[in-house]
Amino acid sequence: MDLRAVSRPFAALACAAVAALPPAQAQTERGDETVVVTGTSLEDTLPRQRARYGSDLAVLGELQLREGGAVDVASALRSVPGLYVQPASGPFSYVDVSLQGSRTQDVLWTVDGVRINNRLYGGTSPNDTLPASMIERVEVLKGGESLFYGTQAAAGVINVVTRDFSDRFGGQVDASVDSFAGTSLGGYVRSGSGRHQFVAWGSRNRAEGYQPFSRMEPSATDRARGYALWSVGGKYRYDLGPDWRFSLHYIHTEAKLDNLSPTRTRESRNDRNEEIASARLDYVGSDAVQLFLKAYFHDWKTAYVQIRNAAGGGAPIVVYPAGTFWGFRDYGGSALVQLRPHRGLDYVLGYDFQQFSGRDDVLRIGATEERVHAGSVQVRTNDDLSRRARLSAGLRYNDGGGARKTVWNVTGRVELSDSLFFQANGGTSFLLPSASQLYQIDPCCERGNPDLKPENSLSVNAGLGGTLASGRVHWQAMVFARRIDNLIAIDTANPAYPDGIYANSESRVHVRGAELVLGAVLADAWHFDASYTHARARDAGSLLQRDRTPEQLARGSLAWRPRTLPVSASASVNWVGDAYATASGFGRRNYGDYAIVDAGVQFFPDAARRHRVAINVDNLFDRDYATRGFQSAVPDSGVGRFLYFTRGVPRTLRVSYGLGF
Repeated sequence: MDLRAVSRPFAALACAAVAALPPAQAQTERGDETVVVTGTSLEDTLPRQRARYGSDLAVLGELQLREGGAVDVASALRSVPGLYVQPASGPFSYVDVSLQGSRTQDVLWTVDGVRINNRLYGGTSPNDTLPASMIERVEVLKGGESLFYGTQAAAGVINVVTRDFSDRFGGQVDASVDSFAGTSLGGYVRSGSGRHQFVAWGSRNRAEGYQPFSRMEPSATDRARGYALWSVGGKYRYDLGPDWRFSLHYIHTEAKLDNLSPTRTRESRNDRNEEIASARLDYVGSDAVQLFLKAYFHDWKTAYVQIRNAAGGGAPIVVYPAGTFWGFRDYGGSALVQLRPHRGLDYVLGYDFQQFSGRDDVLRIGATEERVHAGSVQVRTNDDLSRRARLSAGLRYNDGGGARKTVWNVTGRVELSDSLFFQANGGTSFLLPSASQLYQIDPCCERGNPDLKPENSLSVNAGLGGTLASGRVHWQAMVFARRIDNLIAIDTANPAYPDGIYANSESRVHVRGAELVLGAVLADAWHFDASYTHARARDAGSLLQRDRTPEQLARGSLAWRPRTLPVSASASVNWVGDAYATASGFGRRNYGDYAIVDAGVQFFPDAARRHRVAINVDNLFDRDYATRGFQSAVPDSGVGRFLYFTRGVPRTLRVSYGLGF
């Protein structure tokens, strides 16, 4: 790699910014209120800035995480309006994701701004190694966000924000046990002294698990999907001066995650080893110039093992010996500069570099590499022009991954009154083919196609929102639409590839829908939230909803949080409407139309509420439901096929204790 070529855009951006640095205070705004936020990074505030200019942003805070008793990030995200997140087999497993009618691969995941999506497989979610104990909040941007985030942000971005810095010493320790022999121990500590600040966290999670399939044959002797995971991480920040910050970020995770099937499984497991690291330099002292320079590294290794019981008895069959490798390495850098050279307009200039390499010895993807350079520019109004209307427009040029793409984005937010706003976000996005879609050569499965083109999409999100009853009620009504060209799908009509080959579809895909969100403080202690999403995702000319994309979602929650009593309680219901999947030999089946109820209560023995005892029940009424649709397999008899589905979490009792200090 030519380091000089990579460094030139960083140097140019840095020099341009440093030349214009005046002394001032960094500011951000919430509505019409200006708040001084000394030390806030341009990268950290990017999702909130996107929301100020018309993007739809949902934020999941520490309170919701704690009340829900979630042990991993996927379990917590089910409370986000418009977002369908369904773990396949409980915590720390692959998930199906649909954000306003999208597919799993249309959503980009980041941790503190570092992209963690698996470029080997677009549909393999990257969140099975993210414990909830390390999370400060989760930010979900809805709609096309390729302008600043690039590929895989076609439907939105999920940014997991780890524990933040603090000048004061403090922390928390949490421990829990559940009715499936699950245990969790985690905590964090943070402090600051002079120019130094640090935060460190760690967690240990394990469970024997439950039977993950609605039917399992006697030949499957490993019948409970368990996990064992530990993770440590930390952040360090040094104030170089009143306006400059330097920070380091590191996470190490190791996990053993069962990966079962309903027949003949004796042992099948993914052993993960993951490293995420970054270094960032921020200038935060001026509203006329802000910048950050960042380098990151993400190393994701898996050692896979699969041993199957022989049909009719006999010695076990080692399909993949322990240590069979699949994984990837992703590193690069980014720079973003915000300039205000004159009144009325801000200019945001960005550069991204990504170097990806990966290999899979399981599904036989040879060593592959990908290098991407991208530049972006955005022009937006500021409060010198209007405090009621904020507009932005931008372009991004992406060169790499076998394609050159230019995308655009236009957003706007208008405060129609103190209690009513209109916002909109529209533009184009792209999705590069994954390594498996390009190069997979395993004889068991569909073949890769190196001639694939990137998917292109055009999307718009628009709506109204506001407050009522002196701010005690907030509401939002949104409509969204997305058109996808060159959709990558499996072509089974080519006789040269009886198991199928990846190809770009000639027909377009259209997504149309609406979302309603309502929240209210009913009294000082009672809090109510509800949302409803309707998403129609269909191929052009078809009347059928696309597989594994729920057509309707609804959620309601009620929380009781009295300030004068040492107790709080909450309950929620999540309803999933019709959702379809096609099983070999059985056709298309509906696995949706179910509701899951969760409930919890928390006790605070001391007046300062440093101690917390919580009891949570997931799936209160023990509803048996499918998470990934129906599938079929050959039974032990070898005759025909049987139908089964992957089961969601059964009723689970979890008791936890927390200590804050």
